[in-house]
Amino acid sequence: MCEPYVGVQNSLRSPVIDLHCHILPGIDDGPQTMEDSLAIAKAAVAAGTRTIVATPHVSWEYRNDAATIARLVGLVNASLLAAGVPLKVRAGAEIEMTMAAELNDRDLSRLTLGGRRWLLLEPPFTSVVSGVDLLVATFERKGYGVVIAHPERCAAFQRDPQILEASIAAGALCSLTAGSLVGRFGAAVQRFAEQLVRYGLVHNVASDAHDAVQRPPGMAAELADADLESLADWLTRAVPAAILDGSNIPPRPMVEMREWPTGGGASLLRRARRG
Repeated sequence: MCEPYVGVQNSLRSPVIDLHCHILPGIDDGPQTMEDSLAIAKAAVAAGTRTIVATPHVSWEYRNDAATIARLVGLVNASLLAAGVPLKVRAGAEIEMTMAAELNDRDLSRLTLGGRRWLLLEPPFTSVVSGVDLLVATFERKGYGVVIAHPERCAAFQRDPQILEASIAAGALCSLTAGSLVGRFGAAVQRFAEQLVRYGLVHNVASDAHDAVQRPPGMAAELADADLESLADWLTRAVPAAILDGSNIPPRPMVEMREWPTGGGASLLRRARRG
């Protein structure tokens, strides 16, 4: 019999929800074995997370489907229970934006985050992208909400933040990767991530974990290092909880932001809509 796993609690007041995590084994560029998946789960619990949304890639490279994702979520949850790891995994997907436009409503409805209305869409990493706001508006008309994954790593958004601002105005939410706030993806991404937070263009922080060490499932430590503990509960519990239970997205708390050093994108972001 497996002994119960005991993790270390973090300083957040409420259990954390990780809205974007590659925890399913053998399905994309995340963990390849169930043992690897359990290692991610244990690291997540040690960091204070109690719910993870499994978001494997659904892309032209990784042509995953809802049935495969649901089957693996069941297997991972069974393994967590057997190992005594106090973590619940729910189904979702990280859908490549260009592929999302090609999927029919039946497929889309089965790839939402936690089975509700929100879709996690991955923007291209190219320096040019167009029509994101129109795509968001199209999904809104169909009854879906759009969460944009790691916008801080999209070169087109860095070049012209107004593209991202227009998408938010059309109804999108933005999910930042925690590691971006501490320089895990380079200084330019870190600066842009800080600017997006400062100007109210971030609604969630998730781990986007792919393993337990190189791309780990932590969020609280990264938020603390970025001096964002005052927003941590909203970013990692209140907003993802609303996404998963289908309730209204709670407004961002009125908190003072520390003065970060600014980069070249700040002048454009000054015109971005707060909210």
